[in-house]
Amino acid sequence: MTDKLDQLDDAVAAKAFRRLVLHLRHRTDAQNIDLMGLSGFCRNCLSDWIEEAGGLDKAAAREIIYGMPQAEWKARHQADATPEQIARMDASMAKNAA
Repeated sequence: MTDKLDQLDDAVAAKAFRRLVLHLRHRTDAQNIDLMGLSGFCRNCLSDWIEEAGGLDKAAAREIIYGMPQAEWKARHQADATPEQIARMDASMAKNAA
């Protein structure tokens, strides 16, 4: 049986992906550690997937997702992770391996 995702037009998928990225750029309050703790992926994962799919280098792929160099985004928006956030992320990441 074919997954309906495989039948989705690439232009539609690209538009939805761009909307997701713009949403994450707007929601700088959504920390990567929290995204990882909840869903097992974050902005860095998205940029890694772009890097793998498009043959870009890591810095270029991250700038596409963050809308600026990653170091600049981190300086402006990233807070230090708490032990609780790290524990949630570790538990969530364990589910990715399954």
